[in-house]
Amino acid sequence: MHEALHRVLHRLPGVTPGGSSLHRHLLLWLLLPQLVLWLAGAFFTYNLTARYANQAIDAALSTASRALARQVKPIGNGLFIDFPRAAQDIIEADPDDRVYYMVSTPPGQFILGNHRLPAPPPIDAPVLGQPYFYDGAMGEADAGLQVRVAALYLSYGEADTPQTMLVQVARSRASREQLARRILFDTALPLSVVIALMSMIVWAGIRAGLAPLARMRALVEGRAPNDLAPLELESAPREVHALAKAINTLLAEVHESVSGQRRFISDAAHQLRTPLAGLKSQTELALNEASEAAGPALRTRLQRVHESATRSAHLVNQLLTLARAEPESAAAQAKSRVDLRRLAGELTAEWVPRARQAGIDLGFEEDGTSPTPAVQGNALLLREAIANLIDNAIRYTGRGASVTVRVRSLGPDAQIEVEDDGPGIAPADRERVFERFARATLQGDGCGLGLAIVKEIAERHGGRVALEGAAPRGLRVLLRLPRLAA
Repeated sequence: MHEALHRVLHRLPGVTPGGSSLHRHLLLWLLLPQLVLWLAGAFFTYNLTARYANQAIDAALSTASRALARQVKPIGNGLFIDFPRAAQDIIEADPDDRVYYMVSTPPGQFILGNHRLPAPPPIDAPVLGQPYFYDGAMGEADAGLQVRVAALYLSYGEADTPQTMLVQVARSRASREQLARRILFDTALPLSVVIALMSMIVWAGIRAGLAPLARMRALVEGRAPNDLAPLELESAPREVHALAKAINTLLAEVHESVSGQRRFISDAAHQLRTPLAGLKSQTELALNEASEAAGPALRTRLQRVHESATRSAHLVNQLLTLARAEPESAAAQAKSRVDLRRLAGELTAEWVPRARQAGIDLGFEEDGTSPTPAVQGNALLLREAIANLIDNAIRYTGRGASVTVRVRSLGPDAQIEVEDDGPGIAPADRERVFERFARATLQGDGCGLGLAIVKEIAERHGGRVALEGAAPRGLRVLLRLPRLAA
């Protein structure tokens, strides 16, 4: 039941290995649009910057072309060029952002300047005195250099013989691109910082929004396998409340089903105790009254019936003990201070006759140096746990073996040890024997519930039970429970 809940809740917060992550899914849908918008913004910013840079450069080229045109003065049908060398040196002074110029008349016939300037696009009837702007590449020595060119058409000459003069001024596009990149960088850097901060805020918001799901998962993961109490998420959002309510409904149905099964087992065990006790008594009487004349076969059959009745009565008692150790039953029983040293000593003394009958040396070791190993718990259940450990040791160690019971304090815990020098349990079977009706050997007349009952009682008291090998041979069972402070 809890494994199914774990699988459901693992999918919700998005932590299932190999599964889709809700955190990742939300981040993807929230951050991807931001990234796309950032890229689109950068693209439009660059183009807008390039357009404004072109406008600035075009204005400068227009001014330069008109200034150059003023230096070329028409005289009759000729031209007077007043362009001193000093002015030419000033125009071409900057090697990183050079300005090129050319004057031709008719357009295309070189007169002055740099003849490698790209020709303007064909214009059928150019408007005189209005500059035209275009991009092109320089030729020959400066081949491949991209430039921005302003072309200005002017008229000169007599009225009866008009002529056209073309003035071109060009500037490298590198300055425009450098300006566009600088503006883009100055714009994109703060925008990137804003996007990063927004991403962090989004991530924190997602974590805060999904925190109730993580708390619900922690509530389920931290539970014992038999804890079917409803989940409590009073401060959770409405959507998580709906999920918690659905899970609580499922837990209530499972709790009702499990409780019905436990009531059935408990009622059946109670009903079977009386007839089994009667059957056991009747077989004992029949064995005592059967004469030798009745034959050994009849006595053998009666003995087997008696053994079966004894085993069945033992199984019924174990089932009743297991039912009392279940969480609901254990929670309803009163708890008090229990002195484990005194309880274990009394139980050992009670089991000595049974141990002698089985040919076992049963003893109890005192440890007077350690503090009193007292715990808070149900005395009846703890008594059943220790009795099951002693009973198991007597049943499976074999005649001639010895069993020792110890109680000691280990730090914050009290530990009960039942050690024997019998055949022990293989390491591979030491976890399996804590399962119900699991047995590590076919010898003995046990029913496979003793260690399961001990484990159930230990867990109900916040403790644990473990098996380890004893030297030179045998088995040591360790039952550790939280100790009460002195």
